[in-house]
Amino acid sequence: MLAAGGGVDGGPGDLGSFDHEALIQQLNPAVHMATPAEVRKEAHMRSRNVFASYETLRAILFRHEPTIQKRWSKKTRQQRQKVLLDTWPDMPASHRPDFEAFRRTNRAQGPSVSGDLFKSHYTWPHINQEDLLKPKTLPLLLNARGRNPPVAFAAADFESMHLGLVSKNLTPVFLNCYTMALHGARDASEYGKLVAWDDHPDAFDWMVSRKQYLPGEGLVVLEAQEKLLQFLVDCCSQILAEIPAGDLTSSTFPIQPEPRLKTEKESTGFDSLAAMAAEAPYRVPAKLDMKRIESMLGSRLVAAEDHQWALREDPAYFVEQLIEIKEHRQELIKDTLGASHPTLKIIDQKPLWARVCGTIAFEAYIQLESFSELHRQAQILRLLHDKYKDTISPTEDLPKEMMDAILKFRHYLTQTVKGLLSQLRESLVASPPWRSYFVRQPPPDSTTTRIVVMSKPGANMSPIEKQLLPLLRLLWEDGQDLFFIGLPLVVDELGRLLEIEPRAQDLLSARIASIIGDLAIVSQCIAQFNLYLPWARGYDNALVDREEAIKKEFAERTKPWGVVMAALNERNLAQVVRLGTPSDKRFAYPVEKRRTKQNVEALRQAEQNLDEFWAAVDRVVYTRCGQLAGPTQRRVMRRTPEWVEPATATANSGKEAVLDPELADLYKPLSTIYIGESARNKTPTVTSTTKSKTKTQGSLQPTESLPANAPNQELREEPEAPVSVPVDGRSFKVFRTLFFNPAVTSSPGEISWTDFLHAMTSTGLFMAEKMYGSVWQFERLEGDQSRIQFHEPHPRGKIRFTTARRYGRRLNRAFGWTGDMFVLKGK
Repeated sequence: MLAAGGGVDGGPGDLGSFDHEALIQQLNPAVHMATPAEVRKEAHMRSRNVFASYETLRAILFRHEPTIQKRWSKKTRQQRQKVLLDTWPDMPASHRPDFEAFRRTNRAQGPSVSGDLFKSHYTWPHINQEDLLKPKTLPLLLNARGRNPPVAFAAADFESMHLGLVSKNLTPVFLNCYTMALHGARDASEYGKLVAWDDHPDAFDWMVSRKQYLPGEGLVVLEAQEKLLQFLVDCCSQILAEIPAGDLTSSTFPIQPEPRLKTEKESTGFDSLAAMAAEAPYRVPAKLDMKRIESMLGSRLVAAEDHQWALREDPAYFVEQLIEIKEHRQELIKDTLGASHPTLKIIDQKPLWARVCGTIAFEAYIQLESFSELHRQAQILRLLHDKYKDTISPTEDLPKEMMDAILKFRHYLTQTVKGLLSQLRESLVASPPWRSYFVRQPPPDSTTTRIVVMSKPGANMSPIEKQLLPLLRLLWEDGQDLFFIGLPLVVDELGRLLEIEPRAQDLLSARIASIIGDLAIVSQCIAQFNLYLPWARGYDNALVDREEAIKKEFAERTKPWGVVMAALNERNLAQVVRLGTPSDKRFAYPVEKRRTKQNVEALRQAEQNLDEFWAAVDRVVYTRCGQLAGPTQRRVMRRTPEWVEPATATANSGKEAVLDPELADLYKPLSTIYIGESARNKTPTVTSTTKSKTKTQGSLQPTESLPANAPNQELREEPEAPVSVPVDGRSFKVFRTLFFNPAVTSSPGEISWTDFLHAMTSTGLFMAEKMYGSVWQFERLEGDQSRIQFHEPHPRGKIRFTTARRYGRRLNRAFGWTGDMFVLKGK
C-alpha cells in the first residue's frame, strides 16, 4: 500500500518522481531496499524448493498416510516431542508464540527489543509444541499441505503473520513499482513471479486491490512455506525411519486410499466450535460458511427473544437478573478513601435502583434489536453467496452487491463489538470476583452519574488472576494492542484459558460470562470474513468509496436505539422505580411449591406486580419515543389462574387442597407490550425456522388491554401435537425437572449439565455443539432443523430448578415440548 503513494486512482503514472524508498526508510529504517534482481533470485529459489517439498510430501502421503497416522497416534507424548524437536529445533513450547512474544516485547508500549530473536514466533505462529503434540494436529497439517497445492495457503499463511507484520517485528523487504503473483499460479515458474507495473496492465491494480502481493509480502509467504513443507517431509521421514528417505516415494509402495480422521463429534460425542477454531490453521482454508453465521446469529436472536419474554413473564427471573445487574454497578466499588458511593447512603437507594431498572429494560431491547439486524443481514448475505458461489474466482473481484453487503455487515459487527466491550469495561471491574482490585475516585458531588475507576494500588492477585486480567483488559481498553493482535485471536486465547483452567471460570460471574459469549459469537463472524481469502485482503481498498454511506445508514438505522436509551434514564424512571425494586418480597414466586390457595395467591400477586412494572416502563418509552415500529403482532404469556376450590371429595379427605398447574395455565398478552414484526419476515425469500413461536423485533410499544372474558384459546399459540418420546431413566429425571409439575413430583432438584446434555441428545431429536465460553447450541435433527442456545452453568456445573424450569418453558415455546410427551422406555 505504501508503494501506491497518493496516486491510486490514476495508476502508477500519477506517482511521478515521489521517493517512496526514502519515505519507507524514514518510517522504518530496518526495512531493506531490494533490487528486482535480488527479489527474482530469492523468489525463484524459494518457489522451486516449495514445490519440490510439496511434490515429495504429496507422494509420501499417497503411499504412507494411513501408516503415518496410525504410528503417530500410538506414540507417547515424549516420542512425539522428540520427532518435532529433531525436525524443528527450538520449536516454541506454548500455543500462539507470537502472542506471547508480543506481550513480552510490546512495541506499542515502547521500542521493540525482539529483533530476530522472535522471528520464528511471528512467521510460524501455529508451529509450536503445545498444539502439535496433540494427537490430531500433525496428521491434519500433513493431510492439508500434502494434498493441496501451496497456492491454496498463500493468503492464509500471510494472514497468520498479521501480528508480526503490523507490530513491525517482521519487516519484509521493499521494492517499488513491482507486484508479486502468487494467486492463480499453476507451478513453480508462476508462483512468486515478479511483475513490473509497466509490463502488465493489471499489475498495479493487483497491488492496490491486494489480489496479489507486494514483493516483500510474497517473499515472506514463500519463506514460511519453504520451511514448513520441508519440516513436514522431515517428520514423515522420522515417523517412517525404517524406510530410506530416497525410497519413501518409490513405486514399490502402492498408492493407498486417503484415510479419514475422526471428527470432534466422533471423538467426544459433541461438536465444538472452539475445537474447530483450534484446528482451522492446520486444515485447508475454509470457505465462507454463511449458513453457520446465519445459524449462530439466529440462535442468539431466539435467546434474546426468550430473555425479554422471561423478564416480563417470570418474576423470579426478573429479580435474578435485576440483582445480577445491581451487583455489577460501579457504585458498589469503594472509593480511594474507602467510602461508599452516595447512592448507597440513601435509605431506599432509589437513584441506584432507577439506573438498574433502566439498564435491564434497555439491554433487553438492544440485544433483540442488534441480533435481529445482524441476523437479517446474514440471511441476505447467505442468499447472495448462494447466488454467486459458482462464479466467484480467486483472481477476480467479488460481485459488487456481495462486496457491498459484506462491508456493511462487517461495520455492524464491529459496532456490536464496541457495545459489548463497553459493557465488559463497565461491568467487570464491579463484578464480585474483581471488585476488591479496583477503586473509584470520590465523586465531585452526590448527584453526578460519572464514575472514574482505577486499579487498586498494591492489590495482591493470584497467578490465575494475573493471567486472566490482562486478557480482559486487552478487550475492554479496545486500544492499539487489540488492533494489532485482532479480536478473534484475543477471544480465542481467552476461551482457551477458560477451557484449560477451571479456576479461571470461577472468576467470571454469569453476567460477564454472557458478555464474553456474545463477544465470541460476533468474533467468530468477523473471523469468518477475515479468512474469506483472497478477497478479505481487499476490504480496506473497497471500503474507501463506501465507508461514508455505510456509516450514514448505520446512524439512521440505530437512531431509535438512542432515543430509547434516553427515555430509560434515571430521571424518567423516578416514578417507576418503586414498582421494580424487589423490596417487601413483592416478587416472591413460590413456583416450586404445590398449588395451594396461599401459594397461588402469592404467584398471582408477584405476576401482577411484574405486569405493573413493565406497563409503567412501556408508558415511559411510548410517551418519549412514540411508535418505533410498523405493524405489530400480539404475544401471549403464561399467568397463574385464580384459585378454584377442588372437588368436595378432595376437600373432605383432610389433605390440603392442591391443583395441577399444567391443567390451568392462563394465557394473556405479553404485559402491555407489542413486539414488532419478525426480523426474518423482513426478508421475504427466507422462511421462518420455528413454527410454534412468533419471532420478535423487540420494539417497546403499548397495547390495549384485552377484556377479562376474552377466550384464552384465541391468544394461545398452539404447538404441533406432541408425540411420545421414549427415554432412559437418566433422561426421564431431567425432563421431569424441566417440565416440573408439583402435583406429580414433590421435590424438584438440580440437574447436572452432563445429564442435561445426555437428555437432549439421547432422544435423537437434537445434536449438541459447544460454542465459545458457556454457550451450547442444540440443533434439531429433523424437520426445520431450528436451533436453540443454552448457557452451561458455572462454576458448579449444576442447573438450578428455577433455571431448569425456564429451560422447559423455552423448549415448550420453541418446539411445543411438554412433560407428558417423554415416557420411560419399556413402559
